[in-house]
Amino acid sequence: MPELPEVETSVQAIQEFTNQNLESIKIHNPNLRWKVDIATFKKLHGLKVSKINRRAKYILLHIEQSQILVHLGMTGTLRIAEKNSNFYKKHDHVEFIFQNRKLIFNDPRRFGSMHHIKEPGTHFLLENLGPEPLSQEFNGEYLFHKIKKSISPIKNALMNQQNVVGIGNIYANEILFDASIRPTRKSKTLKKKEYEEIASSTKKILKRAIKAGGTTLQDFYQPDGNKGYFKIDLNVYDRENQKCKKCKEELIKRIVQSQRATFYCRQCQI
Repeated sequence: MPELPEVETSVQAIQEFTNQNLESIKIHNPNLRWKVDIATFKKLHGLKVSKINRRAKYILLHIEQSQILVHLGMTGTLRIAEKNSNFYKKHDHVEFIFQNRKLIFNDPRRFGSMHHIKEPGTHFLLENLGPEPLSQEFNGEYLFHKIKKSISPIKNALMNQQNVVGIGNIYANEILFDASIRPTRKSKTLKKKEYEEIASSTKKILKRAIKAGGTTLQDFYQPDGNKGYFKIDLNVYDRENQKCKKCKEELIKRIVQSQRATFYCRQCQI
């Protein structure tokens, strides 16, 4: 599944459509996780996209007093094509057609979704989300008070979107390695200083990933068709039985937490 850096990379790559009129929307297949409301989307033809931004792992296209919410799901991707291009890829679901180019949403497994919303703060996908990890609101003080009494393993707590948004499995592994904290530790056992380290590592790792263009893992592609370039910098994720890059001695261990793979160094992470 695309994580926050991949979604942010996509948002940055499609900024060319800001302040352009959405001439039309072609819906080839409305069957996503929730069926696309064809009649509602037809009413958006001719309106201007005033802003494109991200909230957690969701992409928001602002159109007058409403928004189009796009969730990439597990295999969803966006790509940019020339307006008159007839090239069609299998699993192309929706085309947003602008003056010169178009934005195409493709999703083979159909776990993504697309919604027309008017009140983002009360929409069921957005209403209970925590702060953005790159915001000033998210820091060690916030994290300490939010989960200091939780018995949840710290990796699970980081991936809980009500605590902080956008941190998926890949980056949760990387963040905790950078902070030298074992992912299995119960949240309530961490000291305030360790929460500060986690917050600092979170911002550092995510900023690095965004700058690099996201990861090359699974099915993520940038809208221009290129894969991301962050995979070469991963320190623990998917490196089972390889030597730790930090201590150069211990082999990276793989375990399963809540049905997700966890990778860590038993020597460097305590």
